Amino acid sequence: MRNIGEIKDCYGCGVCATVCGKKIIGIGLNKEGFYEPQVVDPDQCVGCGLCLEVCSFLQEEPSLRRTEIHSYAAWCKDVAVRRKCSSGGVSFELGRTLIEEGYKVCGVRYDVERARAEHYIATTVEDLIPSIGSKYIQSYTIEGFKAINRKEKYLVTGTPCQIDSFRRYIRKFDVEDNFVLMDFFCHGVPSMRLWQKYLQEVEKITGKVTYVSWRNKFTGWHDSWAMSIDGKERGEKVDWHDSCNLLIREKSFYNSRLSQGDNFYRFFLSDACLGKACYEMCKYKYDRSAADIRIGDLWGDTYKSDEDGVSAAVAFTEKGNKILRSCGCELIEHPFNVVAEGQMKECPRRPRLRSWILAHFCSDHSLRSMLIMYKLCCLPKRIINKLIRIFKWEK
Repeated sequence: MRNIGEIKDCYGCGVCATVCGKKIIGIGLNKEGFYEPQVVDPDQCVGCGLCLEVCSFLQEEPSLRRTEIHSYAAWCKDVAVRRKCSSGGVSFELGRTLIEEGYKVCGVRYDVERARAEHYIATTVEDLIPSIGSKYIQSYTIEGFKAINRKEKYLVTGTPCQIDSFRRYIRKFDVEDNFVLMDFFCHGVPSMRLWQKYLQEVEKITGKVTYVSWRNKFTGWHDSWAMSIDGKERGEKVDWHDSCNLLIREKSFYNSRLSQGDNFYRFFLSDACLGKACYEMCKYKYDRSAADIRIGDLWGDTYKSDEDGVSAAVAFTEKGNKILRSCGCELIEHPFNVVAEGQMKECPRRPRLRSWILAHFCSDHSLRSMLIMYKLCCLPKRIINKLIRIFKWEK
C-alpha cells in the first residue's frame, strides 16, 4: 500500500491530509455520511508513506504509553461560563488559561453556512467562544489542522481517534513539547445523513438555521441533552402603537430535548447509525487515550444532585496534570472509576438494521416514522408475528 487511498470506513480524522507534502489527500463524506480520505491525484504520490504512519486506524494500540493517571471532578469558578458550557466548563477554562500563556487553540465550532462542525484556530478568548458546548457530529478537521504552525504552541482538542493520529503526526516531526492534546469520553459519531435529515425537518419550522446548540442546562444538567436552534426571520407581525404601524420581524426558534423524545438524540444514543469504526475498531474507550487530558460529563451517583454541571477531568501525562491544576478550576480528586462511572467501557454493538437506517435517511420518511419502524423491526420475531396476527384480527 503506497498511500491512504485504499483505506475505507476509517476514523476520518484527516491527519493523513495534513501530513501529505504533495497536498493530494482530502477527506469527504462517503456514501454512508462519514468522512474518509480521498487521494485526489494519485499520479503525484511519491510513496513516502507518511499518511500511513500517522494513521491511528491502522495501528493496534494508542500512541501514548501512560505512566500515570490523575482523575478529578472539576468545574469552572466563573458561574457564567459554567452555565453556558455542557458540563463544568473545564475545556473553555483550559483554553482561556493557555491562550493567556501564549498558546493558540485548535478547537471545534459549528459552521451554519456549511452545516458542519469544523476545527479552527482561536488566538484570543473571544475567538474561543464558538468552541463552547458539545457538537455531536463528526468534525471536518482539514482547514484547522493545516492552519497549525508546528513551531508554535497549541492546545488541540478532538475525538480520541483524531488526537491519537495527531500525536503520531507531531511525534514524527519531533514537536510534541509544543502541544497539549485533549480528547473526551466519546460515544461515537453519527452519520452526517442523520444531521442533514434532522436539519431538513427543523428548517420547515425555523427557516434557514442561523445558530445551533446541542446542550443547555435550562432545566438542569441531568436534562441537558437539548437542541436549541435559531432560524432566520420568518414573516412579519404588525403592532399598533400611537396610531402607527410598526413592522416587527419575528425570528423562529426550535427547542427539543431527549427527555421529550428528540429524534436526533434518540437515533444517536440508540447506536443505530454510528461509523463502522466506532463499532469495530475503537481503541479509546474508558481509560485508553493518546491525550494529555480527557474531559467529559461526570455522570454517576457522586454528583447526581448537582444540576449546575460537573466535568470529568483526567490527566494521562505529567504535563496534563500540571495544566489541569493550574487552570483555576475547582478540582476534587477521585478514583478513576468514580470520575468515569457513567462512561462506556466497550464499543457499542453494531445493529443489524444499520444499513437500512442509513439508506432511509435519504428517503421521504420522517425521522419519527423511521424510529418507529426501527424499534418494531428490532423486536424478537415471535413478538412481530404476534403483532401481525393481532393486526389482522382487529382488521
